[in-house]
Amino acid sequence: MNPTNATSGNDELEAAVSHLWREYEQAPFPAGLRGAERADIDLVLLDADIAGCVSTWLSRGGSLDDWRRGVLHRRITDLDRILPVLGAMDDAPYWQRLHRLSCLVSGVDPRPTK
Repeated sequence: MNPTNATSGNDELEAAVSHLWREYEQAPFPAGLRGAERADIDLVLLDADIAGCVSTWLSRGGSLDDWRRGVLHRRITDLDRILPVLGAMDDAPYWQRLHRLSCLVSGVDPRPTK
């Protein structure tokens, strides 16, 4: 692979993550979900764990340590469990954006979410 293409791919990844991150920062945490659980997963902690990892990834120029990568992998699994059970008032697009961010930052191929 041409090194220029690799750099371009990294730039595109960082741009995609930055765009989703700005959307995330502008969106309020879904109303009524503080202290709520879905599929036995605390939604505030899920949100905070992912936000911390994505913020670290951005501040480190697209790099994550193994521990945070592991956190993201576990949280992607959690998101895969909660997305199908979200109700009408749970703001599914908020959680789908977190799923996409987690997958991009951790290097996991995102599966389509419903």
